[in-house]
Amino acid sequence: MAAASGSVGLPRCLVSPAGRHSASLIFLHGSGDSGLGLRTWIKQVLNQDLTFQHIKIIYPTAPSRPYTPLNGSISNVWFDRFKISNDCPEHIESIDIMCKVLSGLIDEEVKSGIKKNRILIGGFSMGGCMAMHLAYRNHQDVAGVFALSSFLNKGSAVYEALKKSHGVLPELFQCHGTADELVLHSWGEETNSLLKSLGVSTRFHSLPNVYHELNKTELEKLKSWILTKLPGEMERQNE
Repeated sequence: MAAASGSVGLPRCLVSPAGRHSASLIFLHGSGDSGLGLRTWIKQVLNQDLTFQHIKIIYPTAPSRPYTPLNGSISNVWFDRFKISNDCPEHIESIDIMCKVLSGLIDEEVKSGIKKNRILIGGFSMGGCMAMHLAYRNHQDVAGVFALSSFLNKGSAVYEALKKSHGVLPELFQCHGTADELVLHSWGEETNSLLKSLGVSTRFHSLPNVYHELNKTELEKLKSWILTKLPGEMERQNE
């Protein structure tokens, strides 16, 4: 593991591939967390690091900023929200600023020799929402998107962007706990249905009795899906 700060100025925690690096995954944490915090949480749930033979995992940390749902207290968040609800406007200005910053992270991977269609973007909770904005509004040529316990607001700019899109869109992998009381399961389902109606190929996994948390079954499903989107060299040759 290495903590690093590159040209985009975001601290991040890296998990290097065991073998030759041929793909990258950007995993965004939820509100108030950090890249290292998310990596540690995943390690606790799986009893080991999430690692791959050929995929580098990047866990960036969001900048500290005032966060309205915490009465303006400073928190590590990707963007601001007026409230935690799917029934209010998005704080689009802060989302757009962070899309630019995170695009720099994608650009770094491309400059290092990784093609855009060998990069996956996803996250937990707010991180999943951020990933959907980043991919579906700015980088529709990435390998795929994943959103765990996440949602988009009803009038999301993501939906508006997809209405104008004509190309092939990245597949979405989504998981949501049925017992989630912070981000309701119905919000995740509605997000998935709307994205599907706008041409996104989606996989939605409901997790019975799971709260707003990471879950071992979910992470194992995610790992399998990652490998279908970013196969290693041998698998690609056999396709």
